[in-house]
Amino acid sequence: MQLFKLKTRLLEFNNFADFAKEFNLGKDDLVITNEFLFIPFMKPLNLACHYIMQEKYGLGEPSDEMMNQILNDVRDLSYKRIIAIGGGTVIDISKLFVLKNVNNICDAFERKVPIIKDKQLIIIPTTCGTGSEVTNISIAELKSRHTKLGLADDALLADDAVLIPELLRGLPFRFYAASAIDALIHAVEAYVSPKATPYSQLFSKEAICISLDIFRNIAQQGAEYRFSRLRDMLIASNYAGIAFGNAGVGAVHALSYPLGGTYHVPHGEANYQFFTKVFKVYQEKNPAGSIVELNQILAESLHTSTYNVYEQLDFVLGRMLPKKPLREYGMTETDIDAFTENVEKSQQRLLTNNYTPFSTEDIRAIFKELH
Repeated sequence: MQLFKLKTRLLEFNNFADFAKEFNLGKDDLVITNEFLFIPFMKPLNLACHYIMQEKYGLGEPSDEMMNQILNDVRDLSYKRIIAIGGGTVIDISKLFVLKNVNNICDAFERKVPIIKDKQLIIIPTTCGTGSEVTNISIAELKSRHTKLGLADDALLADDAVLIPELLRGLPFRFYAASAIDALIHAVEAYVSPKATPYSQLFSKEAICISLDIFRNIAQQGAEYRFSRLRDMLIASNYAGIAFGNAGVGAVHALSYPLGGTYHVPHGEANYQFFTKVFKVYQEKNPAGSIVELNQILAESLHTSTYNVYEQLDFVLGRMLPKKPLREYGMTETDIDAFTENVEKSQQRLLTNNYTPFSTEDIRAIFKELH
């Protein structure tokens, strides 16, 4: 049984200029980023890199349309390294660009072509939730297939993951909140995963404790508090990424994908809608396993009792990002059955990683209650 792996080298720099100098960025590099990051941090350095501004190809979550357009535009460029500087969308896109002989992104996600790494990959996260800089997973909305799919393969692992806290400073609070809550969800789901080990749980626990300490202080002191803890939140997100990169996530992510794919709800916000409800069902179905340890960690971090832990968790997270009924995103009653079928058909990779198995009725009941 494999206990732990981390193939990616981790680095930290005080600022982007120091990173660019250390890595000697230049003409052999394709940088995939956003203009709001390029202008203040990259443009003044006059680097001879090739640049792709992700938002010019579409907004929101990564999609096959977005990726294929970029693929066509860079096909004739010569580069040896991919430098991903951005949030989850930029990172998930960039991972696919290290692969050899991919002409249509759908072919890679559906494994119709060999998954062979052909370029070096350096990832710099600029949100505090993806953790994707240390995972082997890319997730995209395949609009041509009307679903979201994940591709998990070690060929997608970054060679280097670089933490630069200054890049989080311009992140609007709503995006900060959604991504930070997503980091917490990664850590919590990984903690109770059937594939969790004492090693992955070390990272899960530390990510949970750091995140909830920050969240409680934001709830008490306001959104500006986050600026004093940017490095801590970035590290917590990285810890969570290491944890779920080893142990995986489960039903929270599985149930969120139809909502995100159909109504274009951002990934972290979609996960948040299902988070505590899924864990309440876990608690009801199997109250004697690793969820006991998890509840104790959550209770201590939230300064409450295990009896009240999910209500207090909802309260603290709600001060950062209010939770909404799914119908407010556009979900209809007809979607309840359609989403249930979609999850069972398309998300077995995640459902098999649940803390405890979910029946079809369990899934449908969650959608119905949250609708």
